[in-house]
Amino acid sequence: MALDSAARKEIISKFSRQEGDTGSPEVQIALLTSRIVYLTEHLKVNVKDHSSRLGLLKLVGQRKRLLKYLKAKNYARHQEVVKALALRDK
Repeated sequence: MALDSAARKEIISKFSRQEGDTGSPEVQIALLTSRIVYLTEHLKVNVKDHSSRLGLLKLVGQRKRLLKYLKAKNYARHQEVVKALALRDK
């Protein structure tokens, strides 16, 4: 079970640039982060769930690429997103 619609709408409204914005890198990074947190908690309980572990690694890689893109395009927005989501930055 991923996100319910209320939590998803809350994340989108917090990180969107304008009304109806769901495709900006900031929104995508925030949604991926919430899914990563959920899967991490799931894997703490279900240690042998290797298919979910693979999915988690794919999500982490996708988020990493989006963060790299955002850092190259708009460094200030990148810093805001990293700070808001409490992510580590290299």
